[in-house]
Amino acid sequence: QVQLVESGGGLVQAGGSLRLSCAASGRTFSGNGMGWFRQAPGKEREFVASIGWSGYSTYYTDSVKGRFTISRDNVRNTVYPQMNSLKPEDTGVYYCAAHRYSSASDSQDGYNYWGQGTQVTVSS
Repeated sequence: QVQLVESGGGLVQAGGSLRLSCAASGRTFSGNGMGWFRQAPGKEREFVASIGWSGYSTYYTDSVKGRFTISRDNVRNTVYPQMNSLKPEDTGVYYCAAHRYSSASDSQDGYNYWGQGTQVTVSS
């Protein structure tokens, strides 16, 4: 069974940092683009960051540029977003997803595996 399992979420004060992890099992995703999305209460799920299969191509939504860094370890089949200078508006459930192709993408279309999500709460 293919699974993506997120971890590392929690409660942090504004200005703090968190490092999320997304561990894949059941198959390797070393050849797939990977992405992170988030959903705040009462809002639709939105794109946060993505990374191509090699790790060289990355994309970020404007609101996290300069604060978040996405990376991957294809040996461990894991993807990590490092989130610094967190703001209350970063609060939400963060989801990891695997794309059906190798490139990074900011569209939810094409991501065919999703994790269950991990809660990130940033207090002011």
